[in-house]
Amino acid sequence: MANYGRSIMQLCECLRGSVPKHADWISLLGLANQTLTTPALMELVNRCKDQIPEDVCLYVREMFERNLVRNERLTVQLAETISAINDKGVTPILFKGAATLATTAAPLSASKLMSDLDMMVLPDQIEPTMEALLGIGYSVHTQSQPGAGKWEANLKRSSDVGMVDLHRELPGPAFFYNAGDVARFCTMTLVGRGSALIPSPTYHALMLIIHDEFQDHGYWTGTIDVRHLVELRELALSPEGIDWEMLAALAPSKLAKNALETQMVALSSLFGVDVPTQMRNRLIPRLQHRRRLAQAKFPAMRQAFLPLAVLDHQNYLNGPGASNGPKTSNGKWRLPKRDSLRFLFSLSRSNRVGKI
Repeated sequence: MANYGRSIMQLCECLRGSVPKHADWISLLGLANQTLTTPALMELVNRCKDQIPEDVCLYVREMFERNLVRNERLTVQLAETISAINDKGVTPILFKGAATLATTAAPLSASKLMSDLDMMVLPDQIEPTMEALLGIGYSVHTQSQPGAGKWEANLKRSSDVGMVDLHRELPGPAFFYNAGDVARFCTMTLVGRGSALIPSPTYHALMLIIHDEFQDHGYWTGTIDVRHLVELRELALSPEGIDWEMLAALAPSKLAKNALETQMVALSSLFGVDVPTQMRNRLIPRLQHRRRLAQAKFPAMRQAFLPLAVLDHQNYLNGPGASNGPKTSNGKWRLPKRDSLRFLFSLSRSNRVGKI
């Protein structure tokens, strides 16, 4: 496993718009590639090219221009896909990269490297949506079993540069979304000749955090998704901005609050976002942030730091894990199940693209 201890601070400084002193450009670009943030360095290259080695500028520019072409093709694909779904009487909800393409002009969206188009429709809209997608040439690459708790289908076409990732639920466990109909947190947006729902910056921030921390298990394993932290920063700096008070209120449990505030500590510490003090000063989120940075610096310590996840195990049992056993409000404490520990240790050994 690569050691990104110094590089992560330098990369975040670059993404904030400053050239680090004594930058290790080889390691920095290696980390940018690992975290899928290389095209996002284009703004720094444009502003500070005289302070950056020429070969670094050429490399970043080449990555950006290739991604610009790719994202333009993804935007065309997205518009066609949404139009076909609309023709079946369905309005999809877009999130992650698909929402960015729908709301951001091409040169700006090219700073984001994305692999697929994430969209969600209601469970009773799956059948007409699949008919629409198959009708314009998509085929099913992978699909969850009918009885799966978290249904998802990945659809592809040979002419496209990315797949459609179709969901019927928001990312991560349903427990973390207790605010009712997600559509009330969305606005209608025109995409080509079609239309789709886009979550507000506040709700989009919640979705990104739940995705990273619980769908991808980052809260338990202590991984950092720098690309999504950049996206959170941009949501905070958008014209509407993040409503911090509402975001805090959307956390349905102590576990969700700890995970959310861990991201807020990272957002403030690594990217200088003006997060309210009360959302970044509690002990457990600050410990989790320090753990993440320590693991980036000493990757071999990932498994040694894994017991820190147990700090929130009781909160897990009283929240999303309540269906797996009795609540522990009586103060009794239980170790995680053996299968859960084995799963987390396996994740802690893996080196996943986009995560450090």
